[in-house]
Amino acid sequence: MIEMEEKDRNRPGSVLIISAIIVGLFVLWGALSPGSLERAAEVGLGWMIETFGWFYMLSTAFFVLFVLVIAISPFGKLRLGKQHERPEYTWYSWIGMLFAAGIGVGFVFWGVAEPVLYYHDAPVGYTPETPAAAVAGLRYAVYHWALHPWAIFSIVGLTLAYVQFRKDQPALISSAFYPLIGDRIHGWGGRAIDILAVIATCTGVATTFGLSALQITGGLSYISPIPNSVFTQITIIIIVTFLFMFSAAKGVDKGIKVLSNINLAVAAVLLVFVIAVGPTLFIAESFVTTLGGYITNVAAMSLTMTPFTESAWLGTNTIFFWAWHIAWAPFMGLFIARISRGRTIREFMAGVLLVPSLLALIWFTTFGGTALNLEIAGAAPIGELVMGNVELALFATLGELPLSSITSIIAVILILIFFITSADSASYVLGAMTSHGSLHPSLFVKMLWGFLIAGTASVLLVSGGGGLSALQTASIIAALPFAAIMIGMIISILVMFSSDYQKEGKRTRKKRIRQLKEEIRDEFYDDMKEEVYEEMKEEVYEELKDEMKEEMKEEMYEELKEDLYDELNSDKDKK
Repeated sequence: MIEMEEKDRNRPGSVLIISAIIVGLFVLWGALSPGSLERAAEVGLGWMIETFGWFYMLSTAFFVLFVLVIAISPFGKLRLGKQHERPEYTWYSWIGMLFAAGIGVGFVFWGVAEPVLYYHDAPVGYTPETPAAAVAGLRYAVYHWALHPWAIFSIVGLTLAYVQFRKDQPALISSAFYPLIGDRIHGWGGRAIDILAVIATCTGVATTFGLSALQITGGLSYISPIPNSVFTQITIIIIVTFLFMFSAAKGVDKGIKVLSNINLAVAAVLLVFVIAVGPTLFIAESFVTTLGGYITNVAAMSLTMTPFTESAWLGTNTIFFWAWHIAWAPFMGLFIARISRGRTIREFMAGVLLVPSLLALIWFTTFGGTALNLEIAGAAPIGELVMGNVELALFATLGELPLSSITSIIAVILILIFFITSADSASYVLGAMTSHGSLHPSLFVKMLWGFLIAGTASVLLVSGGGGLSALQTASIIAALPFAAIMIGMIISILVMFSSDYQKEGKRTRKKRIRQLKEEIRDEFYDDMKEEVYEEMKEEVYEELKDEMKEEMKEEMYEELKEDLYDELNSDKDKK
């Protein structure tokens, strides 16, 4: 019966057909007329930032506040699944898969580039190439990768995990709206939500594909004669697309899980190496300063725009990152939900929100701090490379440290595995989203999405001249409708949590009353038992006393009788 249901889910549906056609037409447009795609994207980007920049800033700040409140609220005791279920994966594997799902690519790509970039192209209010700009550069880099992105991912992941494992709904974005619109999620309203989520996911994942290709090509060009060109980048995308097929064929437990554990270990080795051989004291001081600055200024940074200046810094940096993370949210949310079954909401938030934020702080202050130290000291022209070819920043920094040839190769391997796991995770999630929520989408559907994402990333790189601009533009435009969907998700979460918390409260109260009754009964039983025992003890004592009296009387009577008899016989003999 279960196998039949899975087969029905894996049959092509309208969501798969419509979303695949839309993405396919976009790829075809970029392949046939990259110039017109670039012009259309630029117009769309300008209008989007000018009109909805405030919405991205405000909604993302609200997402952070919301998840923090949920984590510390009584709702945190609710479980993502049935009450008896426990986590499927260990903490190490779970955290590893969170990073390898794709966000690790952002850490590796921007870990060096972003702080140095902001040192030269400083946020509004800071003078470039000053100590204040260096401090702000690290703080804004952490700000873009700590609480805010993971709050976005956690909202989607939390909602989908809850409706899947607690409410037994399919693994679809539209399932999150079941508490609000009921069975209408199975109609065209639900399908429209799923199609929007698929398109946003394709764009967000394609951005990551492009970043990975840019950095792998940049690394190879830095350590070998291979040219850093669009052709090389597309070649890398094609190679990785075929490599990820082997991982996809293995499934989540054997493919993504194994690669994630390996990659987490490799990333840890590289991190510890840079801390040990780099400017250790400078890194430690940067960590403390950045942590303090982040805690002190996070609210101001979250709610600050530049209405009185013509600066485009916010749009090309902070708003781009918020939009990219929102575009990533359907993918990351579904994948996080898939691997988080059995955890409590509070445990989920600790793992998805706090642990990655702390690791972001450590990663960016380590790699970004090292690069800033080299740049400020004049030891290496890291800034020139970042302003020209941002993808070379990591390798230029490693090149100034011992064993640079080995660490650069390790870095390429790290990015390559991140790339493969991103492709694998993305194809799995898109397969589930277009297979009626099946947790085991067919290999064909996963391959189809793998090729479409690779095609999207390729045409974006070609239309954008092989740089970041087209990737950034696509993410910002595609994320807008899904940001509105996320607000609907929050309403749905509150409806479900409130209802289930009340039910849990009633069950808990009934359980406590039952336990109290049992305790009172046991206590009453013990008291009655003791009282009865005392009464019985008195009665038995009296009975035993009477019996002993009778027995003693009889014994004494017999003894006296015998003694008297003996005396009589003795007197008789004397006579």
